[in-house]
Amino acid sequence: MIAHADMDAFYASVEQLDNPELRGLPVIVGGRSARGVVSSASYEARKFGVRSAMPTVQARKLCPQGIFVAGRMSRYVELSRAVRAAFESFSPLVEPLSLDEAFLDLTGTGRLLGNPIRIARALNRRVREETGLIVSVGVAPTKMAAKILSDMSKPDGLLILGPESLRDFLGPLPVERLW
Repeated sequence: MIAHADMDAFYASVEQLDNPELRGLPVIVGGRSARGVVSSASYEARKFGVRSAMPTVQARKLCPQGIFVAGRMSRYVELSRAVRAAFESFSPLVEPLSLDEAFLDLTGTGRLLGNPIRIARALNRRVREETGLIVSVGVAPTKMAAKILSDMSKPDGLLILGPESLRDFLGPLPVERLW
């Protein structure tokens, strides 16, 4: 079984973690100039349609009350290292995709850590305890399905798919949904 662990609105969540007065507010991280691009948006900003990779000009139109902050890459890297250490405490085989997400091969971890549901819950708890941040997790027999599940479980969710359900799960998905 493969787990895909993906931090929820990572850069925006770090800003809200470090600046508690931003919690619950529509935080938008990224370029603040007319040619800037959104790097991350809190879930409060996403309610207005703000998304990563969106031009800042468009984000301002969708969410004029948004709080725009410049990114702090050194801080994101620092917390990413702590998140990665938490991931590595659950599997020796961690394949990072970016600062805020990775695949974890859970094959052979059952005797030591328990079933995949137990492992995923413990992973979520450990990341939260050690960093104050939230991770969503998808567990499936393939990387693609695990990644789709983690995305579907956001925010702060966990979805697990057994091998017997893989074909029925993937079959009806639109091609755009496939990773």
